[in-house]
Amino acid sequence: MSDFLLNAGRQTLLLELQEASRLPDRLGEEFVRAANTIIQCEGKVIVSGIGKSGHIGKKIAATLASTGTPSFFVHPAEALHGDLGMIESRDVLLFISYSGSAKELDLILPRLQEKSVALLAMTGKSRSPLALAARATLDISVEREACPMHLAPTSSTVNTLMMGDALAMAVMQARGFNEEDFARSHPAGALGARLLNKVHHLMRTDEAIPQVKLNTSVMDAMLELSRTGLGLVAVCDDDQQVKGVFTDGDLRRWLVGGGKLEIAVSSAMTTGGLTLNAESRAIEAKEQLMKRKITAAPVVDGNGRLCGAINLQDFYQAGIL
Repeated sequence: MSDFLLNAGRQTLLLELQEASRLPDRLGEEFVRAANTIIQCEGKVIVSGIGKSGHIGKKIAATLASTGTPSFFVHPAEALHGDLGMIESRDVLLFISYSGSAKELDLILPRLQEKSVALLAMTGKSRSPLALAARATLDISVEREACPMHLAPTSSTVNTLMMGDALAMAVMQARGFNEEDFARSHPAGALGARLLNKVHHLMRTDEAIPQVKLNTSVMDAMLELSRTGLGLVAVCDDDQQVKGVFTDGDLRRWLVGGGKLEIAVSSAMTTGGLTLNAESRAIEAKEQLMKRKITAAPVVDGNGRLCGAINLQDFYQAGIL
C-alpha cells in the first residue's frame, strides 16, 4: 500500500510539472497586453471564477493586492445578484474559466461591454466565448489533468496559479514595487517590523535616557548607569552634543586603575563612540551594533543632539531579529 501511495503521489507531481513546464513558451503579446492593461488600470482589478478557478482566483487577487495592484475577488453568482455594481468602467476584470463558456458569462459579458470594462481571460480554450470577448487571453491549457480519471482540475489549476503569479510579478516589477512597499501592506509581519521601523520608533526617551554632563563625577555617572540599566551613559556638553559614553566596562577599568569617584566622568569615559541617527532604519542600526559587538548606543537627531538611547533588547522586542 505504501508503494502504491508514493507512486500515485509522484505520478501526480510529474504530470503537473510536465504541464507547467510548457507555460513559459506561451508567454507573448497576449501576456504583454494583459500586463499593460493592469498597469494602465486607473481603478481596481477584479478577479472572478467558479469552482476551483474561483479558489485560485482568490489567491491571485490577494497576490495582486499585496504587490501594488488594488484587487479583490468577486464570485460570478454574487456578481449577478448585485456585486456587478462594484465594477466600474475604469476597472479591469480578470475572469478565470478553463472552458471559457461558464453559464454566468452569458449575463456578465453584456454588462461589462455596457460599462466598457476591460476584460482579461485566463482559459484553456482559445476559441471560447470568454477568449473571444477578452482584450487579452492567457493560455492555461493542459494536455491532461493529473487526475487518473481526467476529471478533477489538477494540472489546470496549477497552470492557473502559476500564470497568475507570472502576471502579478511582471506587473509588480514594472511598477517598481519594492520591499518597503511590500512591507507597508504587511505591517504586522516580520518584514514590516524590519523595514518600516526606524530607530525613533523603538528608542528610549525622556527620563529613560541615561545621560550626564562632561563635568559630572564618576560617582554620579555610576549612579546613572544603575538607574537606567542600559549598560552605558551618554556624556554630553551643554548643547546636548554627545562627546562620549561611559559604560560598565569603563567603570571597571577606572576602578581597577585606582581612579577616584570624585573625578569628572570626562576622564573615565570612552571618547566618541557609536551614535545612531533617530531617522535611520532600525534593521540597519541593529546591524551596526552587531558589527561593533556592542549592546547599546545613544541616539541623536539630525543636529547631532542626544534624543534617545537604544539597546539590542529593544530591537528583539520589536521583532527585528
